[in-house]
Amino acid sequence: MSKSRIDTVAAIDLGTNSIRMMIAQITPSGEILQLEDVWHPTHIGKDTFAYGRIQVETIHDTCDILKGFSKLMHDYRVKHYRAVCTSGMREAENREYVLEQIRVRTGLVIEVINNAQERFLMYKAIRGYLPDTQWISEKGTLIADVRSGGVEISVYSEGHLKFTEYIKVGSLRLRELLSDLEPMTLDFPSIMEEFVESRIDFLKHLLRGMHVNIFIGLGGELRTIARLCTVDDFEAEDKYIKRKALVKLYSKVRTMTTEQVAKEFALQRNQAEILLPSIILFYSFIEMAGVEGIYAPMVSLMHGLLADMADERLDTPRKKSSLNDVISSVWFIGQKYSIDQVHCAHIEKLALAIFDQTSSIHRLGERERFYLRVACILHDIGKYVNLNQHDIHSYNIIRFQDIMGFSNRELNLVANIARYHSDEIPHQSHENYLVLNKKDQITVSKLAVILRMVEALDISHKQKISNIDIDISSKEIIFKIRSSEDTLLEEWSFASNSTFFEEVMGIKPVIKRKK
Repeated sequence: MSKSRIDTVAAIDLGTNSIRMMIAQITPSGEILQLEDVWHPTHIGKDTFAYGRIQVETIHDTCDILKGFSKLMHDYRVKHYRAVCTSGMREAENREYVLEQIRVRTGLVIEVINNAQERFLMYKAIRGYLPDTQWISEKGTLIADVRSGGVEISVYSEGHLKFTEYIKVGSLRLRELLSDLEPMTLDFPSIMEEFVESRIDFLKHLLRGMHVNIFIGLGGELRTIARLCTVDDFEAEDKYIKRKALVKLYSKVRTMTTEQVAKEFALQRNQAEILLPSIILFYSFIEMAGVEGIYAPMVSLMHGLLADMADERLDTPRKKSSLNDVISSVWFIGQKYSIDQVHCAHIEKLALAIFDQTSSIHRLGERERFYLRVACILHDIGKYVNLNQHDIHSYNIIRFQDIMGFSNRELNLVANIARYHSDEIPHQSHENYLVLNKKDQITVSKLAVILRMVEALDISHKQKISNIDIDISSKEIIFKIRSSEDTLLEEWSFASNSTFFEEVMGIKPVIKRKK
């Protein structure tokens, strides 16, 4: 996209309970000006959670809706769009067939994103669309993104994102999971409450000592809930739903059938079906956090997609803040596994210094630099399991983490980089390396060899080398190190890894001490 003109873009969310599209303009200053917001209900999530597959009729309806979206995009002369799907499509056994039919019949390519990517986009939405997010960093804040398939939980404390968790108990899934019990009891809401409590109880331990006093709610029919609480208790300007208003609404809705809810509140049936479980989920988190209400910024995945497109076009403050949140959560993961934080921070510092000074050799970009940074923090995480072959344990732990903003492919890349920081080098006999495409294999090898070199330079874990300056000639790359201590062991370890470096980078590494 051009950086000197206003670009018209579109964001599409193929959700579990609805299909939405926003068309907006991105100005040269990064401002997002919304032009259209269209919405249609869908049975994608209901089909997947009930049958495991998306039914043929739903496929036809979805394609028809997306054809209409495509026409609207054409009318607005949209040249750049991003379309994603979440748990309803992601968990369907026939998703590849459905996505291919959509591509053939509408021309739209839909990207399957995981929970970590969805969470990252939602926090971009919060940062981009809330007038003042300073209180997120200054106070303990619990954020619950209630989706149809699950709930994303994140906690900010002491100015940092402390942890994120995904709980597979969303509003639609909750009703579908327990549907067999509904005709067997006169108090189905209490059954749902107990089930939710059983799934979120572990959070009480994590929240202990974090002094949460702000609760931000996202998704989960929150717009409908807010509208139904407007009579006395919803402050439109502050977008705040008081606890007593939610309790009052809950008391009313829990005695009503889905049909009664739809008629009473003028809702479509699919909205009415998830209103009660949504209220129960939000109420459970209010009780757990001990707060008096919900801040409701009314942002959605659409806003996050548009913000991300703006960040790709321009170097916005939001982009830097979002990446800092990811790094903060990565450090929290490392702390859970008792990493040597001083060593890992030193490794990160040296590795990034080498990466930045050797860009003309490795030709990798900003995103690959970020992979290296995360791998440096988590490379020794496997020692929590066993000191022997800890590199393999690091690989296995990392690839099953849920790191905000990382696709499954990217997480696998980071796991492989950490896998080769110690004894073994990448080899085609290793299945974890073999399954990577050729480009990703080269990326892993280049970043892994940088990590190996800095690991060698702190083999003693004493941080003897304060910094590195690099000079590059036609045949050699000279690592000029500065240290006031004996670095014989580090220099020996560096030389032991020099052959692999030369094979990957095509230039011989030489170490020299600064005078």
